[in-house]
Amino acid sequence: MTVKNAFYAQSGGVTAVINASAAGVIETARQYPDRIGTVYAGRNGIIGALTEELIDTNQETPESIAALRHTPSGAFGSCRYKLKSLEANRAEYERLIEVFKAHDIGYFFYNGGGDSADTCLKVSQLAETMGYPIQAIHVPKTVDNDLPVTDCCPGFGSVAKYVATSIREAGFDVESMAATSTKVFILEVMGRHAGWITAACGLASEGTGQPPHILLFPEVEFDQAAFLARVDECVKEHGYCVIGVSEGIKKDGKFLSESGLTDAFGHAQLGGVAPTIAKLVKDELGYKYHWAVADYLQRAARHIASKVDVDQAYALGQAAVRIALEGKNSVMPAIRRLQDEPYRWDIIEAPLKDVANVEKFMPRDFITEDGFHITEACRQYLSPLIQGEDFPPFVNGMPSYVRLRKQLVPRKLAPFSV
Repeated sequence: MTVKNAFYAQSGGVTAVINASAAGVIETARQYPDRIGTVYAGRNGIIGALTEELIDTNQETPESIAALRHTPSGAFGSCRYKLKSLEANRAEYERLIEVFKAHDIGYFFYNGGGDSADTCLKVSQLAETMGYPIQAIHVPKTVDNDLPVTDCCPGFGSVAKYVATSIREAGFDVESMAATSTKVFILEVMGRHAGWITAACGLASEGTGQPPHILLFPEVEFDQAAFLARVDECVKEHGYCVIGVSEGIKKDGKFLSESGLTDAFGHAQLGGVAPTIAKLVKDELGYKYHWAVADYLQRAARHIASKVDVDQAYALGQAAVRIALEGKNSVMPAIRRLQDEPYRWDIIEAPLKDVANVEKFMPRDFITEDGFHITEACRQYLSPLIQGEDFPPFVNGMPSYVRLRKQLVPRKLAPFSV
């Protein structure tokens, strides 16, 4: 049977567990030396394929690859780069084929979110459109939890655990100081169009009156009057108010925090919605406030990752290799929920045409009728995803993470600019 090399790359915003998927891919590929030769990792994602910057993962020790499972961020470097259509930029596709041919690559594993699924789909079509046989498998990842088909997305469970923990701890802080100091605390979390991370903040509240008292979702149009009334009511009833807010909340169809800039994918670059909300509270109600933006902290927090999330990320990396070895193409391994309590799941296959460029939003029945909190149905969905701890090893009081050698293979082709 023909032995082909594999290309693996990480794309988009990294997570606390994307490296667990990398470990799953590489360790599983090493179990099939008669089918898969070397796994090359793209330096900075798909850009590494275009520029022929291929990291030889065979130069990494088994111990280093195993340590990826507990190391945050993207060990090989990620990127925000979306391949244009074949018609718009044929040169990129011809370059990919040149690189794949030069390094005898027959398997393509792309680890990312919705835009990455689109890139993977386009690469999977190389055989049909340009005559080069390649099996492209998408490995899901996104803290936003907005990929369709899959029950949840690797990276989300750990972010959910982090923001729920953080807002609970901050809630205790504010409650203790509210009599003479801060009355309102606002935590801004990620979520451009889908409010899954904001919803996860709601897990911190286990009873009436417990923080967070208000959640603001991008799926619900921001109603300034209703919001201010609820804040005022909360402070008067409980003495303080804790708010979780998505970066992507909108008013009159526009992001509250839109800066006017766009990122590499053409998405609006969002500013800080927390200070915007805080100023509104101060100007209209006069309450003293504090705000925080979870930003990179929420997606980098491997020290408090969800064990369920880590296990799923690794398993999906494993599954991607096995699917490829079965001769399949243009698919994504996805999580299927079998049972809520105890949580049981398995892995199914999703066609990439059903995944690419499709966003999964919060169902309306996951949000309370007033739009300010999560329902019991939402809690039932979210709770299993944050279960268990999978602490990294600690050395001298600090988490010990691996840094790979990232040795590049010699180039065989002329330079290419992206």
